[in-house]
Amino acid sequence: MNTSVLIWGVIFSSIGFGFFVYGKKQKAVIPLLSGTGLMVCPYFISNVYILILSGVILTALPYFVKI
Repeated sequence: MNTSVLIWGVIFSSIGFGFFVYGKKQKAVIPLLSGTGLMVCPYFISNVYILILSGVILTALPYFVKI
């Protein structure tokens, strides 16, 4: 494992935890699922560029999809 993968994983996981807590308190599905995806995604992706791309997409998802 690369150091940059570890650091980006921690960053996206902490953002995901914030989305997860917000989605759970507000009973909003999209932030809850996006937060879960951000917390789980670094476990399965070992390429830095794919991790950053998926993290940015999952972070921006709640801002563009309103249900």
